[in-house]
Amino acid sequence: MKYDFDSVVDRRTTNSYKWDVADNELPMWVADMDFRTAPEITAALKERVEHGIFGYTTISDEWYQAYINWWKKRHGIEYQKEQIIFSTGVIPTISSCVRKLTTPAENVLILTPVYNIFYNCIRNNGRNVLECPLEYNNGEYSINWTSLEEKLADPQTTLMLLCNPHNPIGKIWDKETLARIGELAFNNGVVVLSDEIHCDITDPNYSYVPFASVSEKCAQNSVICVAPTKAFNLAGLQTSAAIVPNPQLCHKVWRGLNTDECGEPNAFAVQAAIAAFNHGGEWLDQLRQYLFDNKQLVKSFLSKNIPQIRLVPFNATYLLWLDCSELNMNSKELANRIRKSTGLYLSDGEQFGNGEQFLRMNIACPKTVLADGLNRLKKAVKLL
Repeated sequence: MKYDFDSVVDRRTTNSYKWDVADNELPMWVADMDFRTAPEITAALKERVEHGIFGYTTISDEWYQAYINWWKKRHGIEYQKEQIIFSTGVIPTISSCVRKLTTPAENVLILTPVYNIFYNCIRNNGRNVLECPLEYNNGEYSINWTSLEEKLADPQTTLMLLCNPHNPIGKIWDKETLARIGELAFNNGVVVLSDEIHCDITDPNYSYVPFASVSEKCAQNSVICVAPTKAFNLAGLQTSAAIVPNPQLCHKVWRGLNTDECGEPNAFAVQAAIAAFNHGGEWLDQLRQYLFDNKQLVKSFLSKNIPQIRLVPFNATYLLWLDCSELNMNSKELANRIRKSTGLYLSDGEQFGNGEQFLRMNIACPKTVLADGLNRLKKAVKLL
């Protein structure tokens, strides 16, 4: 490989949220990677640092064009400049949209298990969480369409948060599924906010389907949240975009983000995104292959050493969804016991909703670190 994903980088002295743990602990929970970002991005940031002045920053035409070109080339949809709004992050965008597009005590629908911060975005803004649990059969997740139709038809439901691809189960929703969601939402007057932050982290030869590309109803009734932060490990730079094809809806989202002071970039947010989308493609493709290889290592290790834990099949993200139902233990207690006995820090599935017998494991790390984590997991299960 041209790029190095095997070197272990010490993050304990960098104020890392992920690595703020005891010396003997190994964090494989929160969704950021233990790889240095693409050197092309580092070079752009070094150049910006060398300038030495870090005043207020504007959003350049090059930033818009970087997004437009990336999604056209990589994902087959051509957005327009006037549809794209800068935001400091996907979560600020979601919270802002919850406030702007709904009123207190209305329902915001989610398909569970799902990214746990969705709950915070809804509850912290005085709205009701309306869960539509995904069905899990024979290692596969699917939508309960009867339940979804009923909940979208509820007059109190005004917004749906869609995770595409879906975190934590790593599922790439196909075009037919997205079209059906879009049709139901449109017919019931429910706006769909599609969180597509994981869209670039798919297995080799797999790609995701942008929600806005599926149909005109999907495009005109949606807010699309995208960013380079997950794919290029830039979360700390607070850079993202909301893409809203409907002009009236776009104006509402723009007003909300500006009212909430989420629409102004820091001194590095614009340059980092431009460098990622204009020059990071080769690095990303090699990362995707490395992550895929890591998945195969985990799959083989579990089969040989911990058959009680099953890896749920998936084609996106670097987050494994582990079925621990054979261990007959609530995921919160299981995660706590694993951490206490071996120092391995995993995410318990309960916090994602509808995941009481699952664990989430972040494998975006060098293979030596992954091996350490797997051996700790093996030890922990033996000690149960």
